[in-house]
Amino acid sequence: MATLPFVPAESLSKDELITLYKHLKLPRMIEERMLSLLRQGKLSKWFSGIGQEAISVGTVSALNDDDYLFPMHRNLGVFTTRGVELKQLFRQLMGKDGGFTRGRDRSFHFGIPEHHIIGMISHLGAMLPVANGVGLAHQLKGEKRVAVAFTGDGATSEGDFHEALNLAAVWKLPVIFMIENNGYGLSTPVDEQYACKRLADRGLGYGIEGLQIDGNDVLKVRKTVRYAAKKARNGDGPTLIEALTFRMRGHEEASGIKYVPKALFEEWAERDPIQQFEGFLETEKFLDVGQRETIETEITERIKEAVDDALSAPLPSSELLAEVADVFYPAETTVHPAQGAQSEKRYVDAIKDALEQEMENDERVVIMGQDIAEYGGVFKITEGFLDKFGTERVRNTPIIESGAIGAAMGLALEGFKPIVELQFADFVSCGFNQIVNNLAKTHYRWNTPLNVTLRLPSGGGVGAGPFHSQNPEAWFFHVPGLKLLAPATPYDAKGSIKAALDDPNPVLIFEHKGLYRSLREMIPDAPYAIEIGKAAIKREGRDLSIISYGQGVHWALELAADFEKEGVGIEVVDLRSILPWDKETVLASVRKTNRALVLHEANLTGGIGGEIAATISEEAFQFLDAPVSRIASLDTPVPFNPQLEKKIYWPVSRLPQKVAALLAY
Repeated sequence: MATLPFVPAESLSKDELITLYKHLKLPRMIEERMLSLLRQGKLSKWFSGIGQEAISVGTVSALNDDDYLFPMHRNLGVFTTRGVELKQLFRQLMGKDGGFTRGRDRSFHFGIPEHHIIGMISHLGAMLPVANGVGLAHQLKGEKRVAVAFTGDGATSEGDFHEALNLAAVWKLPVIFMIENNGYGLSTPVDEQYACKRLADRGLGYGIEGLQIDGNDVLKVRKTVRYAAKKARNGDGPTLIEALTFRMRGHEEASGIKYVPKALFEEWAERDPIQQFEGFLETEKFLDVGQRETIETEITERIKEAVDDALSAPLPSSELLAEVADVFYPAETTVHPAQGAQSEKRYVDAIKDALEQEMENDERVVIMGQDIAEYGGVFKITEGFLDKFGTERVRNTPIIESGAIGAAMGLALEGFKPIVELQFADFVSCGFNQIVNNLAKTHYRWNTPLNVTLRLPSGGGVGAGPFHSQNPEAWFFHVPGLKLLAPATPYDAKGSIKAALDDPNPVLIFEHKGLYRSLREMIPDAPYAIEIGKAAIKREGRDLSIISYGQGVHWALELAADFEKEGVGIEVVDLRSILPWDKETVLASVRKTNRALVLHEANLTGGIGGEIAATISEEAFQFLDAPVSRIASLDTPVPFNPQLEKKIYWPVSRLPQKVAALLAY
């Protein structure tokens, strides 16, 4: 093991040591009761931390109450040592009414902001970048606070682990990464998980101090965390701690322990963290049999009271409308009117204008992304921002989509309004999990807002090929909890930025890069916001409705102008917001024209057009004079050759015939 740099010995009083002992005993005795309830069928699942209590208890006892904790499966001691009310905790663990997630998630998958605890999601490693964001928030506010993120040995192979360590090191964030190395990732032993001798050595590759300690020695854990926290508070950056321990039960109770050699249990049983600490206290004559029995009796009574309360509590109940309503944090729908002087701006300049105004007006707005600082971003939208707003608010990130999006979530938890610029929308796939499983589900699970804005330059027409031309909005259209905007004009592009930053929910803005410098119009100079979820009629018509968004709106407008020469009136509906989308405006248009065509640049199969077409068929069938139709790009990757893309892949050349067929039906 690495030798801990010199730290003066802590002189804990007898009372402090006894309190520490009580903190160790409480989660152990709760677990023993939970295992009994599991056998009785009164508990559905349990991930045991028996044998690992010293890591949770030692860590929490070393920190201040306002330091953040990001626990995992086996960190019951984090919650109990931080003083979470047992009755509510037990209701959560037993899936009863009155728990933290109202029956919407299980075990420790939740946050308790008042206790500065942010729970896990099932995707291992995902919360480490979020801890970075919280640490960055502390850094930006000038607060000497720390975030501690727990992870298992198995999760150190996940990409988020490496992205988080790298970012924390580069930005010198006040974060402690605590690896609980218990020898197994479910049933996979450590010698099949990594080839390095010590996981602590992984810190060296990122310029982080790595320490390996005895995770069953609560005083050693406490001392090490206090050392790392002091470093962090002094601005000396993160620390990686590998705490060696052992899991005395299965990964979860159903998995059993047959795959673990019996000798390992015998070896680690002698190193039980509670027995070790009891032996120390008895040697120092701080604890005798009578005191121990008194403590156990007190804890037993506390547990019994909380268990009885949870067992008698009803199951959570809800209603359809309440469940749907809780997908999003309530947002004000006030639209900032576009008033005053106007000037002509390109689509790209409208976005730049909005970002600059929001950063001027709200110091909570922070922009992160690859090459956005000195370079000004691939599309030069943030050019000049570094000089105006400084390195704290205009932040180059390493090439870490997942790490950057997770950090944005952490910033949002601390009241910031982070914007992440993805170089190209195509690269969002590298951050997919953070978006669909972390950002999207958090409010529904434990009722917290997340004001995170992702800017995604998308679309084709610039000869960029299959990895820089995609329209990936349908990937996210299926995910409750996200809002998706696709502005087609400079006016809407500017208004989308403010709308997203005013909304306390995660918003993805798909900016069509083919329109960046090819489209301009007069727009207000003052800040304004469009209404999320509200479509716009871009052209009135009586014979056919074309519903589209982004680049497709301009294809529809050009086509409508051509058909007008023949006396045909095509109405063009620009969705602007594609999740939520404006069903009322779309249906009203179709009821007027009696024909509908849904058009989008993304390929046809699985596209957003299918949902809109199905809704029209279900809710406006009696008004239709022809079947609802769709037209979109081919079901192929986006070709590089401009002729292949524009003449064959895109639907533009097929659009007139499609419209003619609908009109003739």
